[in-house]
Amino acid sequence: MKRITWMLIVVTFIGLAIAPFALASDGDDNVIDEKYGKPKLVLGEALSDSQKDTVRNLLNATNPDQVDEYTVTAEDLVNYIGGDPGSNMYSSAKITRKDDGGVVVNVVNPENITEVTNEMYANALLTAGVENAVIEVASPLKVSGHSALTGIYKAFNVDGESLDQDRMEVANEELDVATDLAEDAGIDKEKVSELLSEIKREISEKNPATKEDVERIVSEQLDQLNIELSPEDREMLTNLFERMRDLNIDFGKVTDQLESIVGDLKGKLDEVTGGDTEGFWQSVKDFFQNLLDSIRGLFN
Repeated sequence: MKRITWMLIVVTFIGLAIAPFALASDGDDNVIDEKYGKPKLVLGEALSDSQKDTVRNLLNATNPDQVDEYTVTAEDLVNYIGGDPGSNMYSSAKITRKDDGGVVVNVVNPENITEVTNEMYANALLTAGVENAVIEVASPLKVSGHSALTGIYKAFNVDGESLDQDRMEVANEELDVATDLAEDAGIDKEKVSELLSEIKREISEKNPATKEDVERIVSEQLDQLNIELSPEDREMLTNLFERMRDLNIDFGKVTDQLESIVGDLKGKLDEVTGGDTEGFWQSVKDFFQNLLDSIRGLFN
């Protein structure tokens, strides 16, 4: 009897610990920001009706009163980045504007977005000029993930707003370069994102005046991160950042937002773990193992 009473107390404690987070989540989902309006849901044109319903569920956007819904088409791909008019658009996104916090990207079902990571999206979107937004990406079937970028552009080009055409195009090129380096050159995706971020940081600090200066920064960062690239891939990377330099993108602002994203996530984790991430997760594992052992003991 004492064991049962103890177990009830533990279960009640767990419920009380989880409840505030669940309640907070429910409340946030139902609040419309009067400054920016409803979140924008952008669905790929090639999706069937049932696939669109799947995406709405994945992105928690089933209530039409809580989101503004759009469809991203091959025509949008042509208009925003000069893409292929015969492309099929599958990957979709929900965009929630914020006053601050930088760009936070979450691929909700990464098993279906095969080439593009959260960090790759964030890097490209900051290059395109997107600021302060929570962006969720999903697809009901396996796709590369590239078309989601055009859908996000569309969400930022409605209601009288507009992103710079040249920046959107070079951001799309950046995403292509990132996925090419990961797929063709065999570099870890996280390492690719780190490389792109560090090159941006160096360009912000050194303000290169020539293509040769950009090439030097690229080479230094490749050496720093112990990444080996073919001469062709080095040239591809240099040309990408040379084009960005020509557009006079404020890399300092871009880098600050990236650092803010990483810093916020690390800060939240440190608050929970006290800075001891490994020890925290081990204690969680031990707690639930002990809980399971206790439950088994009730029946022995």
